[in-house]
Amino acid sequence: MSEAPIFNPDLFDFLRQLKRHNNREWFAKNKTRYQRTVVEPAMTFISGFAPHLAKFSPHFVADARPTRGSLFRIYRDTRFSQDGLPFKTHVGIRFSHENGKDVHAPIFYLHLEPEGCFVAAGVWHPDNQALTKIRTAIVSQPEQWSKIASKYELEGSRLTRPPKGFDARHPCIDDLKRKDFVASVELNDEQVCSPKLIRDFTSACRTMKPLVEFTAKALGLKF
Repeated sequence: MSEAPIFNPDLFDFLRQLKRHNNREWFAKNKTRYQRTVVEPAMTFISGFAPHLAKFSPHFVADARPTRGSLFRIYRDTRFSQDGLPFKTHVGIRFSHENGKDVHAPIFYLHLEPEGCFVAAGVWHPDNQALTKIRTAIVSQPEQWSKIASKYELEGSRLTRPPKGFDARHPCIDDLKRKDFVASVELNDEQVCSPKLIRDFTSACRTMKPLVEFTAKALGLKF
């Protein structure tokens, strides 16, 4: 007997409609639907991935709580948004380090959005202190870093000039200019609604594990 899918196409229908009706009144009327199509399946996914995550590292957390856990809030912080729209129109699930202070720590991540799903891993927008630690680790372990970096198309923003204090002639200078150290693997909507989602997610995370391990250790975190 095959396993049942965790998410179903109702997830994407809900997100499309939320994008068209991004207001508190519509969301209040559809709150039960949000719980059924997003929160409950997300809790099942987080719990289901937990034993696989433990095999990667005992120091990363799968927290299946509906609030303040691995599932990101659907509510936006409108204090810093230009459009004032109150809700995110995607679903984000993070598996971060137990000592990670915020979303900018090493992470495994699932992004769910109609025709825009992906798995990501690494460090996104680290602060200057964390950036310096990662860059210093690259300088001290250039061969190890190059072997890891060659496996991915690293994403994110980068400096136009070498960072202050680092040799512009270093063989890894292109990566030393990076401000993000993230890789990703795309998923299609059918994969997300497949019984094989946890398998596909685990496989994608496994390919990016060396990147997470390197950045975690560079930041002085256990892996």
